[in-house]
Amino acid sequence: MRISKKAVTYAKNGYQVTGVFMKNWDSLDEHGVCTADKDCEDAYRVCQILDIPFHQVSYVKEYWNDVFSDFLNEYEKGRTPNPDIVCNKHIKFSCFFNYAVDNLGADAVATGHYARTSLEDEEVFQQKHVKRPEGLFRNRFEIRNVVKLLQAADSFKDQTFFLSQVSQDALRRTLFPLGGLTKDFVKKIAAENRLHHVLQKKESMGICFVGKRNFENFILQYLQPRPGKFISIEDNKVLGTHKGWFLYTLGQRANIGGLREPWYVVEKDGVRGDVLVAPRTDHPALYRDLLRTGRVHWVAEEPPAALVRDKMMECHFRFRHQMALVPCVLTLNQDGTVWVTAVKAVRALALGQFAVFYKGGECLGSGKILRLGPSAYTLQKGRSRPDVTVEGSSIGRGDSPGQGPTL
Repeated sequence: MRISKKAVTYAKNGYQVTGVFMKNWDSLDEHGVCTADKDCEDAYRVCQILDIPFHQVSYVKEYWNDVFSDFLNEYEKGRTPNPDIVCNKHIKFSCFFNYAVDNLGADAVATGHYARTSLEDEEVFQQKHVKRPEGLFRNRFEIRNVVKLLQAADSFKDQTFFLSQVSQDALRRTLFPLGGLTKDFVKKIAAENRLHHVLQKKESMGICFVGKRNFENFILQYLQPRPGKFISIEDNKVLGTHKGWFLYTLGQRANIGGLREPWYVVEKDGVRGDVLVAPRTDHPALYRDLLRTGRVHWVAEEPPAALVRDKMMECHFRFRHQMALVPCVLTLNQDGTVWVTAVKAVRALALGQFAVFYKGGECLGSGKILRLGPSAYTLQKGRSRPDVTVEGSSIGRGDSPGQGPTL
């Protein structure tokens, strides 16, 4: 939705609202249905009922170049990408945001994300474009009153995880009208406004704008199969074969025919194309307490003052939406990357995922996971070989936040 200010009133009916639908994917689903067309029809009906203007924009090309190509490249490297975070950064809060402001003359943009900011609605309309300085450590006086990204009132629906790479400029001119509401209350509002066709829609799932599909069939349309073996991490026994190591992520149940008990992916060997598996969902090979990110995007500050001052900072992080927040300690590196040391080992950390940081209800920002520490199983065995051979991105024993190899 694009919103523009009407005179100086900020009452409920004081906004001039324009609905905008984005189309970012341009093919049929597995049943031959173009879900984007159905979604567009639903959005148009909402605008008709509310008696507001309706626009369509297409970012199919931009989505392919900035989101989906990155998605494929990450999988080809054996990583586990998060296209939703990347889409918000490059499409919704960049392409669409600029369209709303520059082409439609919007004073602000409203989205349906469950999130909040430190600005009141009235303050959002007072914001002006401020070019964000480049460089790792900007002058903290150049942008006063930075906007903080805050968790939603409905903690279960909170979507700040997906907004952790959004720019300060976009955030300061965005409204999150659902941020203080629960899902049930939002449905009640929709029903009161005769939006029953929207209430019947299922929760959006699957790849951002692509939808829910059979992942293996879908990804093999774009990447060539690279057959390899499933190998037991405990005795190096070959248990089966697979069509490509990039089809699996750490912690996932391995699809191995002929075995009674379930086995889980614990490591991937990019050189041989093998997938190492272990029995039991709680196998120690699945647990790690150390990772290193790429350069972190800090939402409000770059980086937080406490982290700059002390070189270390306690906070929480998660690497999957809705997982419980994990207490951790961040160690800042000179290149803007951070080491993340979890207070307790966590299950199924995977390269390519985003570590999203929180402190006191505020989403601080995020960084892509590019290196993993040794698993609990590796430490128990006292082995010195790396855990994961993906672009030399493992952290061997003896590396530490203070002396680890640089990325």
